[in-house]
Amino acid sequence: MSTKQIYIVGGAVRDSLLGLPVQDRDYVVVGSTPEEMIRDGFQAVGKDFPVFLHPKTHEEYALARTERKTAAGYKGFVFHTDADVTLEQDLIRRDLTVNAMAQDSNGQITDPFGGQQDLQRRVLRHVSAAFAEDPVRILRVARFAARFALPPHDFTVAEETNALMQEMVAAGEVDALVPERVWQELARGLMEVKPSRMFEVLRACGALKRLLPELDALWGVPQPEKHHPEIDTGVHVMLVVDYAAQQGYSLPVRFAALLHDLGKGTTPPELWPKHHGHEERSAKLVDIVCQRLKVPSDCRDLAYMTARDHGNVGRAFDMRASTIVDFLTRNDAFRKPLRFSDMLRAAECDCFGRAGLANTEFPQTAFLEQALNAAQQVNGGEIAQLCKDQPKRIPEAIREARIAAVQQIKKQMPLSH
Repeated sequence: MSTKQIYIVGGAVRDSLLGLPVQDRDYVVVGSTPEEMIRDGFQAVGKDFPVFLHPKTHEEYALARTERKTAAGYKGFVFHTDADVTLEQDLIRRDLTVNAMAQDSNGQITDPFGGQQDLQRRVLRHVSAAFAEDPVRILRVARFAARFALPPHDFTVAEETNALMQEMVAAGEVDALVPERVWQELARGLMEVKPSRMFEVLRACGALKRLLPELDALWGVPQPEKHHPEIDTGVHVMLVVDYAAQQGYSLPVRFAALLHDLGKGTTPPELWPKHHGHEERSAKLVDIVCQRLKVPSDCRDLAYMTARDHGNVGRAFDMRASTIVDFLTRNDAFRKPLRFSDMLRAAECDCFGRAGLANTEFPQTAFLEQALNAAQQVNGGEIAQLCKDQPKRIPEAIREARIAAVQQIKKQMPLSH
């Protein structure tokens, strides 16, 4: 006779207790075997350990399992699944107490590690010493901190959990993470409600210095005097990326906001608070970061453009019409206007991500979009026809026409700009 019992586990239980909408449900099956699951119509899909798809709902059901660390990194595990693995044995291998609860079909909660109490206290606490066996959990804790960072769900990391994560970093566990997994978790964290909390957690345990040393180097570096020298560049960047999140911007924009000032971390201290030429240095560092983490091209390209040219966006009203046209061309704005608009949004975040400036205006965005629209109205076909006897003249003639169009936009600018 089968002793199979099915429980909802993990995030679905946590979010339900917090009164949040439940997006996905994960199930654990206790007292069963792969053979029995298949006989019941489930489809096996797991490679490392038995996971099955429900024959009707196609939701995932995993057999209760234990695991044993065999090598560095997050892949170095041997899993054991058997009908005698208990629910508590399965839950103890999970990362945080708030994720180590289960609920049966009657709504009864199984909570052997104090997850409900930690939910009430708004604490992210590791379940057991087994947490240290998987370095991805450091990134997950940081991501959860970014997700639950606003009242009434304002969670902090338990002191003992931070201490354990520090030990993991010192032991080199973070260095064993593959770039794709690091990027995956960082990207998900950037899309949470307060991304800065993720980076605060990673800094507190020392992981940020190992994963993104270029970003970590910004703390302690003063901002230029014309901005807010009372806060350092690291704090500024956190304000910038949080502003991007508040606006609901896309991942590429948030990533660009995060990396836009990397070059300031390489300014020699004797030159502080000036950071002459930091945009070009920022762009080079963005390229290094994106290669190391294997960042997708849409995020990479926007971050590179923003790092290189966010200062020019701010100086837009001081540019000559010819410089603006060259600026638009360099950023491929005529072929990819939506990406150019995203860069302008990232530059806006740089402006508004300063204490006291969140509700000010940034008219450079509208001006550059008007300039682009005017330059786009230039009829290249007509110009090519007029220059058919001098084909080499066509590109320069189109450029001159675009400059004239942008000059008209500049004439319409208020004198205050």
